[in-house]
Amino acid sequence: MQNLLGLAVAAAALIAAPTSKEAVSTKEAPPAAGPYSQGIKSGGFVFAAGQIGRDPVTNKVEGDVRAQTERTLKNLSAVLGAAGTSMDRAVKVTVFLKNISDFQAMNEVYAKFFPGVPPARSTVQAVLPNEAALVEIDVIATQ
Repeated sequence: MQNLLGLAVAAAALIAAPTSKEAVSTKEAPPAAGPYSQGIKSGGFVFAAGQIGRDPVTNKVEGDVRAQTERTLKNLSAVLGAAGTSMDRAVKVTVFLKNISDFQAMNEVYAKFFPGVPPARSTVQAVLPNEAALVEIDVIATQ
């Protein structure tokens, strides 16, 4: 009974304690195109904002879905790296495709970035905020 009470008190303290959050930013990925952060560190996780295949040097989105998937995942790798983590610590990924028919091509490139235990993933067809973008991906990783 005493252990249960101690556990309840510890749980209540965790719930009541505010979780801090820290913005993550790197020049190795394109800057945020609006009022959001490239990433947020909070509660032992890193939440990387959705990235498209925008080159951080030229600021252009070019190429087919394979090239854009590669660039997008490199951008996400840079954000996670700036947060002190990496793609191999990713636990959840969401992939947004302009055309679901690009799934196989995207998936082939994607697999190269997650050679170990791949994270949980959802893939959906979506209208993307950039006319040239064929793919957008976001990641949640452990710190």
